[in-house]
Amino acid sequence: MAAYLLGIDVGTSGTKTILVDLKGKVVASATENYPLLTPKPGWTEQNPEEWWRATKKTIRNILRTSKVKPGAIKGIGFSGQMHGSVFLDKNHKVVRPCLLWNDSRTADICEEITRRIGQKALHRSVSNPCLTGFTLPKVVWLQKHEPRNFAKVHNVILPKDYVRFRLTGEILTEVSDAAGSLMYDVRKKHWSKTILNALEIPEDWLPEVRGSEEICGSITQAIAKETGLKEGTPCMGGAADQPAGAVGTGVVNHGQVMCSLGTSGVIFAATGAPQVDPKERLHTFNHAVPDTWYLMGCMLSAGGSLAWYRDHFAEIEKKEARKRRVDVYEILMEKAARVSIGSEGLFFLPYLTGERSPHKDPYARGAFVGLSVRSNPDQLIRSIVEGVSFGLRDCLEVVRQQRVSISEIRATGGGARSPFWRQMLADVLQAPIAVLESEEGPAMGGAILAAVGSGEYKDVQQACSKMIKVKSRVKPKKRNVAEYEDFYDQFVTLYPTLKRSFRGCVDLGA
Repeated sequence: MAAYLLGIDVGTSGTKTILVDLKGKVVASATENYPLLTPKPGWTEQNPEEWWRATKKTIRNILRTSKVKPGAIKGIGFSGQMHGSVFLDKNHKVVRPCLLWNDSRTADICEEITRRIGQKALHRSVSNPCLTGFTLPKVVWLQKHEPRNFAKVHNVILPKDYVRFRLTGEILTEVSDAAGSLMYDVRKKHWSKTILNALEIPEDWLPEVRGSEEICGSITQAIAKETGLKEGTPCMGGAADQPAGAVGTGVVNHGQVMCSLGTSGVIFAATGAPQVDPKERLHTFNHAVPDTWYLMGCMLSAGGSLAWYRDHFAEIEKKEARKRRVDVYEILMEKAARVSIGSEGLFFLPYLTGERSPHKDPYARGAFVGLSVRSNPDQLIRSIVEGVSFGLRDCLEVVRQQRVSISEIRATGGGARSPFWRQMLADVLQAPIAVLESEEGPAMGGAILAAVGSGEYKDVQQACSKMIKVKSRVKPKKRNVAEYEDFYDQFVTLYPTLKRSFRGCVDLGA
């Protein structure tokens, strides 16, 4: 009987589940979306029950459409949005909606934590600065602003780990998600007593940490009946979405780089040792691959910037997409491609929800700079795509400063599906962009980790060599590179010029 793996990605906009065979062929795929809650400016939350509902629905859809027997599924791997804070009470019930990775309400909390612990001590203990997206400031925020809810807390876990808990009854995490909490010593690979003791957070609130490819429970009898899965099917630790995406694109060895274009935008460089940017513009976390780390630059509103435009200004494009029966993003890319490089001097700063890399500024905001009477919607669209690409270049330049050699960048995420945007990335980043046969990213990474954990492959590298294939490569065009370089030089002057203005007009109060 043929063997299959299930990969479940608990994303920000929805949960995606894929069924793949041992060669990496996607046999079935299902996605279920859910809402993003924004109760106040700068706040983003989700109800974990929505993740669970979406997970069950996608699993049932996969089993129904694929007709694969549940017993043929040898393992289940997970991926999930990083840094989210799921608070559970003593009965393992959710205390309040989860604060997400792009929630920026904790700006003052981050400053308080840095003062209390000290920037150098933070750097020694967890190798990263305290930023609003991380889990730790969310815990302290709850303590300060919702003491009644804080008093109920018995466990703090990450989004994908909540879904795996619902499937298996086991409260566990794995190294890559633990690393993004700011409570984990990424060098020594254990929870940081320095951080926890300083902030009076009980260590027993935090789950045991296992390897990303290790078994972290199995499907219970009750869940087997509810989903159609086979009781006892092993569930692996999985990985946070970015390292899972890196595994899903084969970025598992030192010097390999991934560019992820989802809601957020990420430059991810695998390293054989924990390298730390002395200016703290990048994050240093544990990879999902044993004894491997990575440098990561994260933009909060990459594809999210284009989604913002789609949701609020693209009614004409939506109508055209419905008429032509295509995705509205295809229409947006067509219109952007009509505009010359540089959008006639129109720039977009993609900081709609603040920024993490390389600016570390929760007060930063989006802006169009250079509007004129000639500016039109097509130019606005192209300037957004260019602004996101320039923001990714900002992150890649810091990686290059760490002396990480870059021979090729593997692209993943919704934005990477666009040939127009892939060429722009090659030109702006000045590196070849590899296009993979499968564009499943984090969900594929979860499936690959499941293949290793279930014994189908000996390690992650072997699994990637068998399950991932490069379809084509996009090379930079010299003429475009020169033009983009001129506009990028102008782009990098804009944030420093506007920084004080952002701080004066943005309220991130609790």
